[in-house]
Amino acid sequence: MCGIAGKISFNQKDISSQEIETMSDVIKHRGPDDSGTYISPDKKVGLGHRRLSIIDLSPLGHQPMRYKDRYEIVFNGEIYNFQEKREMLEKDGYVFASHSDTEVILALYDKYGKECVQHLRGMFAFAIYDEKEQSIFCVRDRVGKKPFKYYIDDNVFLFSSELKAILTQPEYHKEPDYIAIHHYLTLQYVPAPLTGFVGIKKLQPAHYLYIDLKTKKVEKERYWKLDYGKKLDLSEEEWKKRIIDKLEESVKLRMISDVPIGAFLSGGIDSSAVVALMAKNSKTPIKTFSIGFEEEKFNELKYAKIIAEKFKTDHTEFIVKPDAIHLLPMLVRQYEEPYADSSALPTYYVAKLTREHVTVALNGDGGDENFAGYSRYSAFQISTLLDRLDFLNRLIGRPLTGFLAKNIRTTFFDRLYRFSKSLSDDYRRRYLSYTAYFTNEQKSELYTDEFKRKIQDQDTYDIIAQEFKKSGSKNRTEQAVYADFMTYLPDDLLTKVDIDTMAVSLEGRSPFLDHEFLELTAQIPFHLKLKGLNNKKYILKESLRGIIPDEVMFRPKMGFTAPIDRWFCTELKDYTREKLLDGRLVKDGLFKKEYIQHILDQHCNTNINFSPHIWALLTLELWFEEYFPA
Repeated sequence: MCGIAGKISFNQKDISSQEIETMSDVIKHRGPDDSGTYISPDKKVGLGHRRLSIIDLSPLGHQPMRYKDRYEIVFNGEIYNFQEKREMLEKDGYVFASHSDTEVILALYDKYGKECVQHLRGMFAFAIYDEKEQSIFCVRDRVGKKPFKYYIDDNVFLFSSELKAILTQPEYHKEPDYIAIHHYLTLQYVPAPLTGFVGIKKLQPAHYLYIDLKTKKVEKERYWKLDYGKKLDLSEEEWKKRIIDKLEESVKLRMISDVPIGAFLSGGIDSSAVVALMAKNSKTPIKTFSIGFEEEKFNELKYAKIIAEKFKTDHTEFIVKPDAIHLLPMLVRQYEEPYADSSALPTYYVAKLTREHVTVALNGDGGDENFAGYSRYSAFQISTLLDRLDFLNRLIGRPLTGFLAKNIRTTFFDRLYRFSKSLSDDYRRRYLSYTAYFTNEQKSELYTDEFKRKIQDQDTYDIIAQEFKKSGSKNRTEQAVYADFMTYLPDDLLTKVDIDTMAVSLEGRSPFLDHEFLELTAQIPFHLKLKGLNNKKYILKESLRGIIPDEVMFRPKMGFTAPIDRWFCTELKDYTREKLLDGRLVKDGLFKKEYIQHILDQHCNTNINFSPHIWALLTLELWFEEYFPA
């Protein structure tokens, strides 16, 4: 796991080692063990690398790595099948100087060109410069576990694992992207390819960029896509066997390491399954790590302890207290894009705790996307059944829920009214109507006229709705799962894990997101994932019977988040009000102070939970302070 950076000049300006070192230095936390710089003979290409040593700890794993006196690579990630591919290449006459997966990527590129990505099983973002062809090939992995951010104009191409490196270069002039901010307020993250900075983009998952430096031609292509349209007709028993066998294979591959490994253990089904399969394939106790809160309804430690005791792990726990909020400015700086998922806070703590003991940690990310585990899928399933009753909803349901929401100020009735209103929408837009942070109606009340002019009538709902059409599935709820896989998973969940782990130089690995496992689960008939209206993850739970205790497997889903709803009315009340009511968002004329005041008051004086809205505004305020100081 590492950090990469690069700069390519399209004009007569030479690139210096100092420029590349400056880019690399700001992402040193991603790779504290080693660093390297490459400058091409014509001084038009510069590559930088920061290394966190995981595989082949010898100096032969140093990057940028050269191959056949022609190719130079900077690579961030892990290729789990590199040994298998190395043996295949050796039979074809390829010779290797190191034992690293990096050198295998170079040999595959030499043999297959752009198609080399089809041979890679793992997480990766890399750039290969071909001195002979004068071209650069940049790739991001299929799911988006590893980041790749870039800026390109007529004079320069800049890229890095984090856009902080791009900000160090004089060719880029910093400017906030208000359209990205508009989308962020609804989604809680900035959707790719946007980043929050005008001109800087995220390369989407499963895409590559190929740039011919002679002609300046840029080719961007997608090389992989999940297809939910092709299902296998198997018995439940056969599915259970295939799921466990493939998941175990995925776990075993991710246990390959030349440094100590462990696992995040939340006490949920997914992380428990990973720990169970790790324990099965380890001769020594697995090191596991859990985070909890003093607030009982957010505390999963008792469930994590059940799993730790069952599989005899070497278990470590940590309690997060409200004073942890002092880390928020640091996290905003690390995340570098507007980001409002409050679970970033406990994730950072569990990563920091874990890094004190191991260098690699497996996690359960992706289980909900594989097996339809979110409660919103049940709500969406219900909404599709109510389509035919929309006339009754208009006549009775919407007026009744509206009356209840207005007179009984609770989150339940507020969401019920939002759900009722959404039933008249196209089902693709409906999904976001009741999962949004700020709805379109709320944003209309929040925005000043000046900000409304900046966003040019962009509709965030369309971003999610268009993904429904690409899934290949005829099942509406499965289309929603695909939309989450393409947006929420890479831009929120995987961003969180990458940023929080790399901030403390820890590598995170996700067995549920192995692309071969994903291709298998995409073929499972959807009724085996969400059985009926509310039996979520049905076939996964059946697969794990006898492995995971029932008291863990069938407990209510809690979600890995912080108790910010209470904090905003207690320990953080004064801090939040000062920041939001007298901060940049109001002073710069972007948002209406009176509506922010309304949200703050409603949150503490009613039973409606506005904490997601407040957190989104607070982290955005701190983002402006950090990256666009007055």
